[in-house]
Amino acid sequence: MKLLKTRSSGLVAFLVISFGVAWLGMIGAWALGYSLVNPLVQLPFAFAPALAAFVVRRWVTGEGFADAGLRLRLREAWPQYLMAWLGPAALVAATAAVAALFGVRLASLDGQIGGLPGWALVAVLLVVVPLLTPIYWGEEFGWTGYLRQRVFVGRPVAATLATGLIWAVWHYPLAFVGYIEFDDVVVGLAVWTASFVVQEIVLSWLRVRSGSVWTASLAHAGNNMMLALLVGVLLADVDVTMVTVYMAIPVAGLAVWVLATGRLTPRPEADRDTTLEEVAASTR
Repeated sequence: MKLLKTRSSGLVAFLVISFGVAWLGMIGAWALGYSLVNPLVQLPFAFAPALAAFVVRRWVTGEGFADAGLRLRLREAWPQYLMAWLGPAALVAATAAVAALFGVRLASLDGQIGGLPGWALVAVLLVVVPLLTPIYWGEEFGWTGYLRQRVFVGRPVAATLATGLIWAVWHYPLAFVGYIEFDDVVVGLAVWTASFVVQEIVLSWLRVRSGSVWTASLAHAGNNMMLALLVGVLLADVDVTMVTVYMAIPVAGLAVWVLATGRLTPRPEADRDTTLEEVAASTR
């Protein structure tokens, strides 16, 4: 009972801080006339989930960081790091193929950004993405590093779906402050929500199988800095809602494979992080 109360109080505090800091930051920046497209404007609220997880772990529940996945685990988890690094490039190609199947005419990547040929742009992004990974850790330390492990404990699929839904709702104000503009907000948010949920399945798979939050952070960086950016260039003349649909289709296919093969189940005891129950036992 004590463990349940501790987890519940931690969840409430985490959500209040994550949403409060982020939403105030988004709406406040917009009200002051700042563009939410500017990465520097995004930084304060991008770290809100990490701030919330730190505060909760350190002071609200006192459970510490044993199961936070802070170790890099490069030797053990190199397959997951490789997938997190190269996967977004593969998803760009898959998204382009899906769009082409629907009759969409693709733009060229050549000369679109900085005058670089398409292959050079992809190469530059492959270098940049790992460098920007610590920024996206700001979200993943909160979402996959804390929230996913605290909702529906022992039910990894339900926990992942709930985390994806919460993560999506956390982004909702961005649809009203100039960051993303849907022609039909209701339909757009529904599609956006579905895309976040399937992304969360993939990110959680990387987190669970690697035992490190850094794999999910790397994949998150690739999703934003490669997948979204390059698809946005390739489908420049396509409505933003449909762009989201086309991107979500191959990710959804990967997510279905993850669920169908049971890959959200934690790795064997020797290869994974300390569980919530083990943390509680160690603090008694």
